[in-house]
Amino acid sequence: MIKVRILAFLFFFLTCSNNKEIDTWKVYYLGGQSNMDGYGYNSKLPDSLNIEIENAMIFDGFRDNTGSFNGGVGKWEKIKPGHGYGFNTDGHLNSLSNKFGPELSFASTLAQYGDKIAIIKYSFGGTALYPGAGYGNWSPNEKNRNHYDNALATIKNAFQVIDINEDGSLDKLIPSGIVWMQGEADASHSQQAANAYLNNLTKLMSRFRTVFKNQNLPVIIGKINDSYMTPNGDPTQPFIDLVQQAQAEFTDNDKCASYVTEIDSYEFSSDAWHYDTDGFIKMGTAFAKAVRLIENNCK
Repeated sequence: MIKVRILAFLFFFLTCSNNKEIDTWKVYYLGGQSNMDGYGYNSKLPDSLNIEIENAMIFDGFRDNTGSFNGGVGKWEKIKPGHGYGFNTDGHLNSLSNKFGPELSFASTLAQYGDKIAIIKYSFGGTALYPGAGYGNWSPNEKNRNHYDNALATIKNAFQVIDINEDGSLDKLIPSGIVWMQGEADASHSQQAANAYLNNLTKLMSRFRTVFKNQNLPVIIGKINDSYMTPNGDPTQPFIDLVQQAQAEFTDNDKCASYVTEIDSYEFSSDAWHYDTDGFIKMGTAFAKAVRLIENNCK
C-alpha cells in the first residue's frame, strides 16, 4: 500500500512539474504595409495602453528593403509602445520608436481572456502583392525587395526560441491566426494590380497557412480606406474599389476569414495615408474581437 502511494505521489509530482515546465502561447502573425507598421503616437496613448502588456510578447522582425540577409532578425520582448514605424532591431537589441501599431491594443484585448499572447510581426510600408508594384513586394518570385521571404525568416527566427519570455520554462507556440492590413499599394499602382488582388491575396494567405501547417487558420483582413486628401478631392488610390471588392470576396468565400470593415470610420492623420492615434487603437481592438469570433469555428 505504501509503495502504491509513493508511486501515485511521484506520478502526481512529475505531472505537475511537466505542466509547470511548459507554457502555452497563442501565436498571431501580423503583416502588411504601413498601416500595419503603425503611425500612432506613444505620447497620445491612454495610461491603460502606455505600459508593458501582461502575458503578451512580440517578435518584430527587422524590416529590410535591400535584399540583405538580415531581413527578419529580431528578439522576443514584452509588448509595449514603440513597435510602430521607426522600430529597429539587429536581432540582439530592439530599438523602440515613438510610434505604435495595431499590435498594442490587439494584444491587450486578447490577453484579457486569460491566454498568453505571442505576436510575430513583419510589415513594410508601401509594399504590394502585384509583382513590380510598390516599394517592395510580397510575391515569392520577386528577386529584389522580397518581403515574403523576410516574413518567413521572421517566423522561423521567432519559433526557434524555446523560452520566449526567459522565465526558465519551455514555451509551446500555437499558431492561432493571421492579421493582414495591406492593399493600398495595389490600389494605387494600376487597374491590373487591383484586378489581380483577389488571386494574389488568396495565394499569399494559403502560403502563410501552409507555413503554420493549418489551412483553417483564422485570417483577419483589414479593409483599406481612402482619405481623398488630394488637391482636387480625388482618391489617393484610384483603384481602391476593386481591391476592396477583392478583400470582401476573399473573406466571403473563406469560412475561417473575417473582414474588418469598421476601419471606414477611422480618421486619417494629416499625411493622408495613415490613421491617427485613436484609429490604431481601435484597429487593434477590432482585429482582436474579429479573431475571437471565428477562431472557435476554425480549429
